[in-house]
Amino acid sequence: MSVMDLADMVKALEEEFGISAAAPMAVAAAPSAGGEQTEFSITLADFGANKINVIKAVREITDLGLREAKELVESAPTRVREGVNKDEADSIKTKLEDAGATVQVA
Repeated sequence: MSVMDLADMVKALEEEFGISAAAPMAVAAAPSAGGEQTEFSITLADFGANKINVIKAVREITDLGLREAKELVESAPTRVREGVNKDEADSIKTKLEDAGATVQVA
């Protein structure tokens, strides 16, 4: 068969079965506009007057050692946790605010 015969056959099949011979394209899922956020990041904005209590809270939340937790707190503003669900983010925020820190959840 020649190329012209194949092109005619494709056209006839498209008309007969109501299909398209176009190559299938992968469709990327578009991000849902206005969807509810499911993952949150907790940022320690300021440790306030109770630095020791904030260090203890950070150690409890992150399982860091004393030195690492102290360096994290002193480097504020910094992220404490990322990719947590809403309930866990609220719990972490409450713990840090009870210790005297200023926290932002995004």
